[in-house]
Amino acid sequence: MKNDTLRVPDATLYYELRGSGPLLVLVGAPMGTRFFGPLADLLAADNTVLTTDPRGIGASVLDAPESDSAAEQRADDLARLIEHVDAGPAAVFGSSGGAVTALALAQRHPALVHTVIAHEPPLNEVLEDRDERHAAIEDIIATYESGDVPGAWKKFLVNAGAPPPPHLEGPPPDAQQVADERFWFLHEMRGTSRFRPDVAALRAGGARIVIGLGQESAGQLLDRTSHAMAALLGAEPVLFPGGHIAFVLDPPGFAPRLREVLRDE
Repeated sequence: MKNDTLRVPDATLYYELRGSGPLLVLVGAPMGTRFFGPLADLLAADNTVLTTDPRGIGASVLDAPESDSAAEQRADDLARLIEHVDAGPAAVFGSSGGAVTALALAQRHPALVHTVIAHEPPLNEVLEDRDERHAAIEDIIATYESGDVPGAWKKFLVNAGAPPPPHLEGPPPDAQQVADERFWFLHEMRGTSRFRPDVAALRAGGARIVIGLGQESAGQLLDRTSHAMAALLGAEPVLFPGGHIAFVLDPPGFAPRLREVLRDE
């Protein structure tokens, strides 16, 4: 694995590169390289796999630390990274906020991407009750700002319609994890959920766009957003094993399905 940084106009981006073959980008927001590493190791057998910490997260440092992170900015970051490694055009698997980043990349830099798999994108703007969903996000952010971190997480899970995570004993979060959490709540969540894809631009760009959905996500908010986005593209979501973070919890179970979808041109 090669790890390095790339200087961009307002930040320093950390990235990792594995394997050889066609370029495959794995991207999240706020999830960064450490979450994608095990999946990247598996896929590097026959791909050049690029992972990165999104701006403001992990080792990707902003010049102005309190700046907000918009999907368009993160898409431009990915474009610079793809051009820097000089192995594109790329297939891109983006999950959660990374799915929004991937869609923005296909809109803004269509020559750099041939396939986008947008796994459970949190696109409140494509829902009929978008105003209610935006209000819920603002309440979550306000709760976090008040200092009630557990309350913010509880509201986040209720809004997502997701089951609470199992209680696991472990060490308290380190300073970087706390900083990443803070950046996500205060500077990334709002802009990501308010991104509205330009369907005409996505179609005109020529990239293959797939909306992915976890088999265990039925009835959750991202089930709704995934179906709504797929409908705008005239398709149905493509099912993946597990739930929202199955690629983290079970990389060996997730990788074969991702390979299958990538092959299914």
